[in-house]
Amino acid sequence: MTTSHGLMLHCRSQRLVQNVRGFKVWQQTMTPVEVPADQAAIVICDMWDQHWSRGASERVGILAPIMNRVIVAAREKGVHIIHAPSDVVDYYQDSPARQRILAAPVVPLPELQAHADPPLPIDDSDEGSDTGETQAQRVWQRQHEALVIDQDRDVISDSGPEVYAYIRQQHITQLMIMGVHTNMCVLNRSFAIKQMVRWGLDIVLVRDLTDTMYNPAMPPYVSHEEGTRLVVEYIEKHWCPTILSEALL
Repeated sequence: MTTSHGLMLHCRSQRLVQNVRGFKVWQQTMTPVEVPADQAAIVICDMWDQHWSRGASERVGILAPIMNRVIVAAREKGVHIIHAPSDVVDYYQDSPARQRILAAPVVPLPELQAHADPPLPIDDSDEGSDTGETQAQRVWQRQHEALVIDQDRDVISDSGPEVYAYIRQQHITQLMIMGVHTNMCVLNRSFAIKQMVRWGLDIVLVRDLTDTMYNPAMPPYVSHEEGTRLVVEYIEKHWCPTILSEALL
């Protein structure tokens, strides 16, 4: 039997302030937020079994087992787990985890709140592969097999309205999103950061369990890792706080 625990999330965000010399600078802040585990949910975004970019596919393969250990620990604390592998949900159509979220009563969606949407700090107009591929195509068939789905407790959906209905049904107050890619799916899917923020929901990015589609041959001409860091900081400045996965362990 799962026992619910409290989670202490150290939420990192950035705000624009004026320093002692009168210059505007970005200031990093850390805010502790305590959340009952059974009122929290992890959203796992687009951790597919394979990707058209070899670099992206290899990084997901490294990330998935690490992520699964965090998910297992969080689940045992009572955190809800929402698997959101876009485009391949039909693979799980008859599974209990898929049927569970389909059974949630339909909930009217809230009015979207206005929110500024500044441009990204990286140029991903070439689709962001750093291993030479240039033609984006769907090659994924399911979620990465290293991410274990608990058919008795988890749910599966790539639909914002379905996820929102489940959140309301389960009285979830805090979302935590992990997965790929920060500059694309993690920000823009119907169940992801921008949509949830505009619906007025509290969401944080798990910043050490994510990646970015970025090619260092594109502006601002930095390493792939630095490109990821820049997008994480962009999210902290303009969309939502971030946390480290250790808060879930």
